[in-house]
Amino acid sequence: MSNTEPAFPEFEATQVPSSRAPRISLVIRASLFAFALMVVSICGRSATPLRASAETTRECNGIGFPDHIEVQGALLTLNGLALRTASVFQVSLYVAALYVAEPSNDPRAILESSAPNELILQFTREVSASELRKSLQEGFARTSPRRPPALEEGLKQLSGWAADVKSGQRITFIQTPGKGMQVDINGIVKGTITGDAFAKTFMSIWLGDNPQTPELKGGLLGAPCG
Repeated sequence: MSNTEPAFPEFEATQVPSSRAPRISLVIRASLFAFALMVVSICGRSATPLRASAETTRECNGIGFPDHIEVQGALLTLNGLALRTASVFQVSLYVAALYVAEPSNDPRAILESSAPNELILQFTREVSASELRKSLQEGFARTSPRRPPALEEGLKQLSGWAADVKSGQRITFIQTPGKGMQVDINGIVKGTITGDAFAKTFMSIWLGDNPQTPELKGGLLGAPCG
C-alpha cells in the first residue's frame, strides 16, 4: 500500500500537500453554505401559506370574524354570523357571531352541549344602557315568561352590568358548563352569572323557539348573513 495512492485521499489529511488543503477546505465550506441557503429558502416558502390559512375570516355587514378562537383552553369554531336590525327602516344594531366546539345547525344540540361556547355582539350603532336593559327584559319575557327566582336574580345581575356601547364596541358572553356565563363589555370583564340554567335561557333568546328575529337565529345556525 505504501507504493500506491490511498483509497480515500480526501480523508488522509497528513498525506495531502499543504498547497491543496486550503482549496479543499474552501470547497467544503462553500458547499455547506449553499446547502444552508437552500434549506432556509425552502422553509420560508412552506411557512407562509400555513400562516395565511390560520388567519382566514368570515364577514357579515363588512365586519370580519376569525374562523377559530381559543376560549379557556378550548378551540371553538365559528358556527354562524347574523345581522340584527330594528325598526321598519331596518337599521342595523349589531352583528352577532356564535362560536361552538362542534358546529351544528341544530339549535337544541348547541343549547344542550356540555362544551363551552361564545356569543359576540359587535355593535354598528350607539346603544344606551337603558336600551340594552329593555332588550334583555323583552328577550327573557319571550323565552321564559314564568322564570324562577334564580333566573330573575341572574337577569337583575346582567341588567346591572348594562352600559352605553358605541359603534364598533363589543359585548361578549362566554358560557362554560358547570360554571356559568361570563360577561365582557368592550374588553372589561363584568363578572360571571353562575348556573347552567341561566346561560341556557339566555342563549335561547337567540336560538330558542321565539328568537329576536328568524333571520338572526338562522344566521347563527349557519345560514347566510343578511
